[in-house]
This record gives sequence, structure tokens and C-alpha cells, in this order.
Amino acid sequence: MRKTILFITLSLFLGNSYAQWSPAGDKIKTKWAEEIDVNNVLPEYPRPMMERADWKNLNGLWEYAIKKVGSPEPSGFDGEILVPFAVESSLSGVQKRVGDDNELWYRRLFTVPSNWKNKKVLLHFGGVDWRSDIWINDIKVGTHEGGYAPFSFDVTPFLTKSGKQKLVVKVWDPSDKGYQPRGKQVSRPEGIWYTPVTGIWQTVWLEPVAEKYIEYIRTAPDIDKNRLSVELLSNGTNYTDVYQVEVFDGTTKIATVKASTNQSIDISIPDAKLWDTDSPFLYDLKVSLFSDGKVIDQVDSYFAMRKVSTRRDEHGIVRLQLNNQDVFQFGPLDQGWWPDGLYTAATDEALKYDIVKTKNFGYNMIRKHVKVEPARWYTHCDQLGILVWQDMPNGGHSPQWQNRKYFDGTELKRSTESEANYRAEWKAIMDFLYSHPSIVCWVPFNEAWGQFKTKEIVEWTKAYDPSRLVNPASGGNHYPVGDMLDLHNYPHPDMYLYDAQRATVLGEYGGIGLALEEHLWATDRNWGYVQFKNKNQVTDEYVKYGKQLLNLIKAGFSAAVYTQTTDVEGEVNGLMTYDRKVIKIDEDRVKAINQKICNSLNKD
Repeated sequence: MRKTILFITLSLFLGNSYAQWSPAGDKIKTKWAEEIDVNNVLPEYPRPMMERADWKNLNGLWEYAIKKVGSPEPSGFDGEILVPFAVESSLSGVQKRVGDDNELWYRRLFTVPSNWKNKKVLLHFGGVDWRSDIWINDIKVGTHEGGYAPFSFDVTPFLTKSGKQKLVVKVWDPSDKGYQPRGKQVSRPEGIWYTPVTGIWQTVWLEPVAEKYIEYIRTAPDIDKNRLSVELLSNGTNYTDVYQVEVFDGTTKIATVKASTNQSIDISIPDAKLWDTDSPFLYDLKVSLFSDGKVIDQVDSYFAMRKVSTRRDEHGIVRLQLNNQDVFQFGPLDQGWWPDGLYTAATDEALKYDIVKTKNFGYNMIRKHVKVEPARWYTHCDQLGILVWQDMPNGGHSPQWQNRKYFDGTELKRSTESEANYRAEWKAIMDFLYSHPSIVCWVPFNEAWGQFKTKEIVEWTKAYDPSRLVNPASGGNHYPVGDMLDLHNYPHPDMYLYDAQRATVLGEYGGIGLALEEHLWATDRNWGYVQFKNKNQVTDEYVKYGKQLLNLIKAGFSAAVYTQTTDVEGEVNGLMTYDRKVIKIDEDRVKAINQKICNSLNKD
């Protein structure tokens, strides 16, 4: 009897946190919202490109408060928020707006595992939008600006020797009132503009490291020379310390290279297995740091042997190439929004789902539109074999937008602060994603939005990463720089401009709308470029556009992007509903035409 009472009491205690949280609001939700465990939120390792064995997830219920800008740390909080879901989202359990005249405060207590004694402790944030200040035990340890790249702090000096540690985070996000990169977020959502995302929106975690430790891995394959270059950065090391890099094909070790920490590393990869969309082969990488002959740090990583380039075909058309073969790159505009989590998928399975469906639909590419995803999204793309065009999330304002071959107006003049912010975040995003083989193209601007110093920005991007293509400004304004001329045309495909010196691509078209009553974010204001009444009509129109595109490929298009993967808020032009519960097209017919398009440049 005593055991039974103890079990019931313990169950009530453990279950208490469940009673404190539930999704807020009455908007539609995905099926994965029902699978959230508040005591184990997004439990997967958040950085697969550089994985250590030991870490601690800080996701879960935190205290939160919304206070006027400039207010001191609250003595009392407004309630609990489920991290890492933005405060405006349903899954946060809060669903409140913050605005540019308020700041969002977070607080939680945590303990450091006892077996981390004599280790440094790093505090990692996957993504916080936008300006964040962090305190440990009432000591400010850092400030960060930028909503899309991860950042971390060594908090070791500020931890007490034992017991609970106090973590406080303050966030200010001006949304569309500021100049910072923000993507589709606006204070008054409508049409193609969506709900603001304020605060923590990716996993927060702790990691123990040695006094000297590996900070960064950057890999660059060269399939023409069967070689891999590896750049490693470390903290606290000197030239007597040594890196060891081991390469594995499955369980078979195929190479081991050692170098002083101040030397570059090149590894021969004989008879390399190439990564492509049909066979996305990944090699495993183990990097060890030696000091005084002992391994003091070790991380697991991976890489792929693949090449991205362009060439002129027998008709003089500039084509995109993967591994020295012409490939027509074709995929959906993927905005990465969720009705329940906004910027954040409820689970890792949900995060992966859109990529899986994109492959199922017969596409070989995704344009990640004005958003950067968590690291695990790109690893799923690496593993599944999908090409990615990565946009810079736009910010600021637009000058005159002209969809003509070369823009002859005056470029936007950003403030010194705004320009510096753009450059810093674009570099941070590129550094964050550099080693992912799925990424084949960088897109620094979209439709003149925030576009400035185009030639300079594009040339810097190309020089910083010469291994990838650069799409200067998807949809314009156009300048004769980079690797592509990118046109937008709705709803049907059309090639009204052509560039004989660069690849000509259709960066956006489509937008075929279908509103399904039980799956709408907003019941009174749904929008698409064209609207139809059922799946068959949508599919007929999609296939019609596909046949038009096939003819335009012969005329000179080398890639295309269809709008879009899912409905998003008031937009109903997705291949799937916003809640991902209904596929809005005939999959077999869409896959058949998509595969014809993707294979249109095959020689066999």
C-alpha cells in the first residue's frame, strides 16, 4: 500500500509540468504538436556537423516576462514559456506579441553534471531573434545580434561550484521596424507577410570541453583532384598541439592525417564516391586534438565529395553542373514556417518531413527562402540528397524594383550600422553552413529587398566561397555579376530575359492556390496567384506549367523554383496545407512531370 501511494505521489509530481503547458490559441496545428514532451523537447543533438559525446539540453519550460525597453530584470515573471518556441507561437504556450517597444525576458535554473568537473562549460544558442543579452548568476556574460546563426559563450568562470545555476536572457526584436535581417516577419501580417518571431527559436544547450578544444570544422572537397581540404580552428592551442583527422567509408578507415594546429590539412580521397541526389554518399570524419601526446578533445563529423559548377553546352547555353554533369535544378520555394511553432518545427520528424515530401514529389532541389534553418535541417538534406539554394533573410527596405535585364537606377544606401549588420550576419550564416554538401548556391538578395552594393556583395560572396554558385538577386534588381540571371514570373513560367554569359534561371513561378476549409490559418483572407476549387484542377494547371517549362528549358532555362512547398498563414498556394495534413496535388502526376523536368538535360 505504501508503494502505491508513493507511486501516485511521484506521478503527480512528475506530471505537474505537463499541467502547466498546453498549446495556446485556436489556430490549426500539425500532428507533431501532439507529440511534444515538455520534459524532452527537441532532444536530438543540435549540431551534427561537429558532434561530441557529452552535452545537456536546456529546452523546456522557462519563466518569461514582457517588459518595456530599458526595464531592469523582473522580480516576478508573467508565467512559463516552452523553449525553444517563439513567444508569438502556439507551442510556446504563450502566443503574445512583444513589439519593438518591449523586451522579452527569460529565466531558468540548471545544474552542471558532476562528471563535468575540471571541464570548461560552453553555453550554446542555436538561434535567437534578434538582439540578446545573457547573464549567468547575475553576471552579464555576453551580447549577440543576429537571428539566424548559432552562437556560444564560455560560461565556466561564472558558474558556482555546486547547486543551481541561474540563466537569464533578454531579447529585443524590432521586427519590420528595424534594419536587421528578418525574412517575412512583419508587425501586421497579411498576404505574403507573416507573424513576428521574437526570442529563442532553436535549441539551447550546454557542452563540456577541455581547456583546449576544437571550435570549428570547415571542409572543401575537390573531386577533380580526389582531395579534401580541412580547415580547423581551436581554442587555447599552440603550434605544438596536433590535429588528427581520420576518414571513414562506413566502418572502414581510408585515411589518417596529422598536422600541427597552425597548419592546413589536405587529405587524398582515392576513387572517391561522389555525392549526388540519387546517391547522397557521406564519408564520416573523426577529428582529435592532441596535447602532450594525449587526446584532449574529439569530435565526429562528415563530408561529401561533390562539385558545383557551370559550363556552356553545345547550343551555347550556360548550364548548372553537379559533379561535371549538366543537371536541371528544380524544386519548390520552401519558407520553413509552421502553424504551431512559426519558425520552429514541433519535432525533428516534422523538420525532416517537408524534405522527404519534396523528394517524393520528384524534385531535386529546394530554395530555402529568406530563412535559415537549424543545423539538423541541412543534415537531413545532406543525408536525403537534395540540392539547396540558400537565401539571405532579407531586411531593411527596397529601392525601386525593376524586373529588367540590368538595373539602371540608384541602389539603396544603407546606414553604416545597417550595412555592417548585413555583412556580419551573411558571413556568420555562410560560416555556419559552409561544410554542408547539399548547399550549392548562395542567394544574397531577393527582389531588390534591402539590396545594396550588389557587385561588391556578390563578388565578396563568390570570393569567400568559390566552391558554390552565387545567385546575385533572385528576381532582380539585376547586375552583370555572379553566376545567374534569375527571373520571377507568376503564375506561369516565362523567359522574358536571357543572359548568354551566365545561367538563366526561373527563381519563382507558380503560386497555384487551393483553400481547404478545415486547414486554413485564416478563414477570411486567403490568397494565391491563381485559385482553383479542387486537387484535379490544381494538378492540371501544375502539369500545364510543367510542360511550358520543358519547352523553356530547351530555349535556355537552367533551373526553376515552384512556389511553394506548403501554405503559409494567409497564402494558400502550397503543394501541402499549412498543417501538412493534406497533399493538395495528385502526387503521381506531379512526380511524373517533375522527373521529366529534372532529367531534361540527361544525355542518355
